[in-house]
Amino acid sequence: MKNGKRILMAIESSCDDTGVCIISEDREILSNLLSSQVAIHNKFGGVVPEIASRKHLEAINPMIDTALQEAGCGFSDIDAVASTIGPGLIGALLVGVSAAKAIAFTLGVPFIGVNHLKGHIYANYLIYKDLQPPFMVLLCSGGHTQLIYVQDHDHLIRVGNTLDDAAGEAFDKGARILDLGYPGGPLIQKVAKSGNPKAVNFPRALRERNNFDFSFSGLKTSLLYHMRKNPKDNLSDVAASYQEAIVDILVEKSFRAARKMGTKKVIFAGGVAANERLREKANQKATSWGYQIYFPPLEFCTDNAAMIASAAWHRFEQGDFDSLEITANPSLGI
Repeated sequence: MKNGKRILMAIESSCDDTGVCIISEDREILSNLLSSQVAIHNKFGGVVPEIASRKHLEAINPMIDTALQEAGCGFSDIDAVASTIGPGLIGALLVGVSAAKAIAFTLGVPFIGVNHLKGHIYANYLIYKDLQPPFMVLLCSGGHTQLIYVQDHDHLIRVGNTLDDAAGEAFDKGARILDLGYPGGPLIQKVAKSGNPKAVNFPRALRERNNFDFSFSGLKTSLLYHMRKNPKDNLSDVAASYQEAIVDILVEKSFRAARKMGTKKVIFAGGVAANERLREKANQKATSWGYQIYFPPLEFCTDNAAMIASAAWHRFEQGDFDSLEITANPSLGI
């Protein structure tokens, strides 16, 4: 505790980003650090788990020290420690979990293991502090594309899921086919800005009225065949059309699922929530339907420790702590 305010430290290490955040009362961010490995994994076209784990080990301790310095506090001021316990890469997760539990044990303070997926949802609470359930969440990232109905903080219902590739994965694979590089989402978005989103009629799968699941593998295959047949097509037009196919189905199903569950609030979370076209089309749909939409700031869309701290803070206030015997679960569900 510092200046009469309780303080929580959170660590994120589920994939290839190392994050450390320190927050105080009312989710006030005192420091928030992120070390990205994108440049390292770019040459492999995706994340290499073994390399990711080693880089987390190299980064974690110096980042904890720096975060404390930036927050103007010491270990003795920390009232609780949290870390992502899953889902994610097991080796990467264990780095963060081990560091957080060691600190909690040494200080004699509570430990809170956070579901990474819930962290993405709670990223919205860092800016929309009065946001209250019920609401529909579109959680879309490189590893997950789900529709989740949040009835209240303790009751989450998965309404839809991807049957194959996640939306972020579809962006990555599409960028690989177009020879753009990694990560795919930002690169496709950049190229698509000058393109015609109606130039190529790519498929939108599973558009049945009451179907809230997703499938992007057919879209990826369609792009592959299109480029084989039309290798000289305008790259911007193809990228824009491919992006439009992903965004269309994400927006359409999110709003239909919200209407089905009886809420007019739609929350967006995960790395794909940073996509400009997704935000534009969601705003258009919200205006048309009279719904409310919520997007986290861009820096809180991709993996970060602030979202883990936000999710942990709710449990901290409720006195809901975990045993130090809990460990990482790479396949943890929501």
